[in-house]
Amino acid sequence: MMLSAFFPFYQFLWTVYFVCMFLVGFWCIFMFFGYVIPIWLTAGLAEYFGKTKPFDPEEVRRKIMTEQEGVELLYSNPKGRGPFLHTDGHH
Repeated sequence: MMLSAFFPFYQFLWTVYFVCMFLVGFWCIFMFFGYVIPIWLTAGLAEYFGKTKPFDPEEVRRKIMTEQEGVELLYSNPKGRGPFLHTDGHH
């Protein structure tokens, strides 16, 4: 069978694809000019000129178990032989 026999269906598929990509493209344009650029012109410039508090990486650092609030660590320094890591150099 000839591929051209399916031409109307392929034309429909390409039309649907074109409309979807058209909408996606306009969404990207609107998001860039309506969201990204205003963020750059407000929060970004405020940070650049020092109007916000300086970034502290400790605020976003994952805290270790003993630093977390509400956590009770029962075995922080195990002794003896077992399936755990020793800090004194032998196993």
